[in-house]
Amino acid sequence: MNIENPAAFSFIMQDEIYLLNKDKLEYSKSPVTQPVITTPDVSFNYLGGNKKKFLVVVHYPELEFIAESHLTALENILKRLEFRLDDIAILNKAKYNDVTFAGLVEFFKPGKLLLLGNNAMPADIETLASNQPKQINSCTVLLSFSFDEMMDNQDYKKAFWEQMKKL
Repeated sequence: MNIENPAAFSFIMQDEIYLLNKDKLEYSKSPVTQPVITTPDVSFNYLGGNKKKFLVVVHYPELEFIAESHLTALENILKRLEFRLDDIAILNKAKYNDVTFAGLVEFFKPGKLLLLGNNAMPADIETLASNQPKQINSCTVLLSFSFDEMMDNQDYKKAFWEQMKKL
């Protein structure tokens, strides 16, 4: 017999149903409801303090965060813009391949988002032109070159710096 409406059960089954002691405790705590599905809180391991809500996303598969020489270069750039490492958050996307833009925004709440290289782009972000800042909701997003691309190319460095000054 297939019963679609649980309320109809009492009309069909007129006998009482008894619960075992261990089951009574479970049912006495709360009324029978739909199961609640909770999602675990998203957490990221990142470098920096994120005090000024400036997120920098990089892609270094072999490293925890960012290459030391690239970090030094980034810190020098940030210093010229009056930011310190404690003001920003550096996330290595290689450690979180499935990360979404929505997930980043929810966790970091960035006012500024710098994506260093195409590999650093979250999967669900809209199309971005390189070195063209774009406002997405309440976040200014800049896609630029990775440090690997910039280190030996003066034109890339110049284009990156010009946009960083505006960010």
